[in-house]
Amino acid sequence: MEIVQQLSQVQLLNQFWLLMAFVIPMVILSRMVVAGSRFSPILVIVIFGLGLGFVMVEMGIATPGLPEFPLVDFLSRTTIIALVVSFFVGGQELRKILSKQALDVKDIVVPSKEEMFLGTGRTQFIFILRSFFLLVGLEGFFRMMIQPGTAEGIMLYYPILALIGLAASFLLIDHKAQIDDKQVYMRKGLIETVILIAILFISYAIATLVQPVIALPQIFFAMIVSSALGAIFQNWTYGPTVRALLFAGIPVVLAANFMVGGSRIGDAFAIEGMNSVLFYGFFGQLFWMFGGIALLMWFARTGHIRNLAPGMAGSLSHSGLTGACTAGDFGKVAAKRAPIMINIPFFGHIFVFSILAISADNGALWIWPTVIIVLVGLTLTFLALKNLRSANGEDLKEVKALMQFSFGWQIMAVFGGLVLLSFSTIAFDYSAMAQSSAISHFGLFAAIQGGMFGTEASLLIPLIFSMPFLVHPLVFFMFGKALDNNGEMPRVPVYAMALIGVLGVSVAIIGL
Repeated sequence: MEIVQQLSQVQLLNQFWLLMAFVIPMVILSRMVVAGSRFSPILVIVIFGLGLGFVMVEMGIATPGLPEFPLVDFLSRTTIIALVVSFFVGGQELRKILSKQALDVKDIVVPSKEEMFLGTGRTQFIFILRSFFLLVGLEGFFRMMIQPGTAEGIMLYYPILALIGLAASFLLIDHKAQIDDKQVYMRKGLIETVILIAILFISYAIATLVQPVIALPQIFFAMIVSSALGAIFQNWTYGPTVRALLFAGIPVVLAANFMVGGSRIGDAFAIEGMNSVLFYGFFGQLFWMFGGIALLMWFARTGHIRNLAPGMAGSLSHSGLTGACTAGDFGKVAAKRAPIMINIPFFGHIFVFSILAISADNGALWIWPTVIIVLVGLTLTFLALKNLRSANGEDLKEVKALMQFSFGWQIMAVFGGLVLLSFSTIAFDYSAMAQSSAISHFGLFAAIQGGMFGTEASLLIPLIFSMPFLVHPLVFFMFGKALDNNGEMPRVPVYAMALIGVLGVSVAIIGL
């Protein structure tokens, strides 16, 4: 028995190093591929992740869902941790915007300019490593504490994962970066890690407490708590924990999710109704993304990436654009505005998740409240476009108009899409998955992954969510062209893709 236990521990360590070998090189290679171009590394992570998961199954190394590599699924479920940091930063920026304070705070770190790999600097490499260990350590510690009596499978090793992840993350400080006070910087990293753990437990406790009344997911309360903390500590300069997760948290999580999703490609198409869901997700991505951009360009008369990138990242809670914006791929203005736009729609998620929770219990969309919310979204979108058009490039006016647009177009997209899908014969849990993938909605994805719509949906969502990312080469190509064109998005291709999206969604609804 002792020998078996020792072998199991060795197997866990092998799994851990394999996970590192899968994820870290994927993120670095993706940065290498786009080095010197204007494109986001997330574009390449999509292809690498899906391809690797698919190849592993086809070669017989693993089976769909990668149960032979449980740590891949473990890492893929750390979505909330990656998002909490964005919510915190968004809370800070919102407080500063609403109180009309200057947005610039003196930074305490100047990253090292030494390049470790093509496209990745030394400090950036440390951030990627630290993000990986933080996600593993925080998730391991959280699961260990909420499941103390569980002692089987990978759950036996949560304490080890927590210890390895958190201990390694504390050690990963780039000594070649110019840091004003290294002791203060390291303490900030420790404080941020403790606060992240506290947010996870508080949000989980509240979600558990209110579940008998309404099944709101943990991510909703994590957003509220982290945004409120950001607003309170508005002048907090970031330590290594927040910096690392802002830069690489979302790419690392997406890499793991795409691997899981890619492993299910082969057998997913055999599931009844799956082809229609994936078809809607693919063309829905064109419809909601480029339809929103077309509205901004046509009615608001703005085609600059400083508005389009954070506006669409926030209005769709779009995982790919969120990761690209917060990593700085679309410039400093977009990076600063994105956390604000991501936060704003989440304040409306009390309606989103409450209506979805009731609908999930009933097995069908709660129509009348949904219709009312769609009308509210339409009104807010109209006002946002009008205000953005009259902003005349003024920063504060643009930000406020984009906040309105993010809120309005978000509830239009989420509930408008569900209303469209309600005219089909598809089951409601599949409709939720289809709409989540059609707009790459991180919050809805996390809720489905957390079991809001049942076990089957929880298992299938990594694939369904990842498949429309095949559109993302086109999405990021367009944003890359905008960067090459002094930030201005080409108009005719946007209108053409929006029209293709309209036609594709129409066919999907009729054919479902």
